[in-house]
Amino acid sequence: MYTPELKTPMSGQYSHRFLIVTSIFITCLITSNIIAVKLVNIFGLFLPAAILIFPISYIFGDVLTEVYGYRQARQVIWLGFFCNLIAVVAIGLGQILPAASFWDGQAAYERILGYTPRLLGASFLAYLVGEFANSYVLAKMKIATHGRWLWARTIGSTLVGQGLDSLVFITLAFLGTIPLTVLLGVIVVQWLFKSVYEAIITPLTYVLVNFLKKREGVDVFDTDTRFNPLCFRK
Repeated sequence: MYTPELKTPMSGQYSHRFLIVTSIFITCLITSNIIAVKLVNIFGLFLPAAILIFPISYIFGDVLTEVYGYRQARQVIWLGFFCNLIAVVAIGLGQILPAASFWDGQAAYERILGYTPRLLGASFLAYLVGEFANSYVLAKMKIATHGRWLWARTIGSTLVGQGLDSLVFITLAFLGTIPLTVLLGVIVVQWLFKSVYEAIITPLTYVLVNFLKKREGVDVFDTDTRFNPLCFRK
């Protein structure tokens, strides 16, 4: 099986297209965490506003893994984690700094941007579990299918990744505070909504993947990759 040479971060040459995809991935991640505080009504379903943009981070996560391989996606996933951590710390510091005497927005700031430790922990862990599972499944399916059926790989990896993300976050954030039947219902609704969302815009994933593979000259198969999330060499 032919695997074109990878000329991206592992070889010390950062493609500007790789940087663009990475930037969009991280922007979607941080933005979704900020707007998640608002609950919206979509076709009778009550969901966090982040539902509109968070699945896009999975799409770009799929693109990173499909084109550049799991090793590159692993670096970007950790980069997204630390960028989000910086944003959370900065928001927290902004909250505790003394407000100007004429500024009356402290309560609004705390209500919209404030985080509880439980929600933060649930969000961070769910992100890592979901993103790494998504990338792992897609990379393994690519090897198993010899690079065919991209739609099956993106949807299959999303079902696993988004399912674990919803399961971990909702369980850790709300277990014991809402009835178990309601909690399970919220998990299933979020999982299905996000998965259907990505399935609908699969054509966009095809466009991005085909464009990048052609322009970058890469199509990585992770046949010799170590899939340990904490390993950064192979």
